[in-house]
Amino acid sequence: MAERRAFEAFLVGSGVGSLGGLIGLGGAEFRLPFLIGLFRFAALEAVILNKAMSLVVVASALPFRAATVPFGAVAASWPIIVNLLAGSLAGAWFGAGWATRLKSETLYKIIAILLLLIAFILLFGHSPGSPNHALFGGAMLIVAGIVAGFVIGVVASLLGVAGGELLIPTLVLLFGADVKLAGSLSLAVSLPTMLVGFTRYSRDQSFSVLGRNKAFLFVMATGSIVGTFIGGHLLGIVPEPILLPLLTAILVLSVFKVWRHE
Repeated sequence: MAERRAFEAFLVGSGVGSLGGLIGLGGAEFRLPFLIGLFRFAALEAVILNKAMSLVVVASALPFRAATVPFGAVAASWPIIVNLLAGSLAGAWFGAGWATRLKSETLYKIIAILLLLIAFILLFGHSPGSPNHALFGGAMLIVAGIVAGFVIGVVASLLGVAGGELLIPTLVLLFGADVKLAGSLSLAVSLPTMLVGFTRYSRDQSFSVLGRNKAFLFVMATGSIVGTFIGGHLLGIVPEPILLPLLTAILVLSVFKVWRHE
């Protein structure tokens, strides 16, 4: 792999990984436009590569955030995790199946629309003043959690993302979780959800892109782990009122690039 391409892969990996550790995301929303625009991967190949990198970021971000959000706090919220997984695992399987049957041109357009949706959720779904109580109770909350999980699982598979930008607002608004705890809970839900989507993608011939780009994957994964370490230690230092509008602007610019991609 050329030195410049390797440097770019490490730089993108570490930058996106920092966002993952800081906010509680896989960061794939920001990585996907680079895979398509900068590295010139086809839509489905970019989604599969994105999924692989998201797995690395999520798996490493959770322990790096443990100093601020202990594992015990995450484990104590296991009913919420199970509730969302009941829907997200099925959604991830179906979403990956749909993605493998779509034409590249159609998938580019869907990716752009979903990125724009996530940009708005990123900007308006992380309000520090959100009420700290569940929106519903009893059986209604369980049903709402399963439905929300299914939708998040579908979107996560279509984009190759961890789904944190949808999970965090859901955890805060639907279940009343604290925003920092919600970031870690989203990682706990994302990991098995992505594994299911990844397993479904492995049945498609485009999955071979991983084997053809081992060096690229290794360099970007290394950068991602470095980034999640940095982001995890920045948790609570970087103010959301500054960070979130900036990230939203980056996503909106990415939408135009992906929409016009050929």
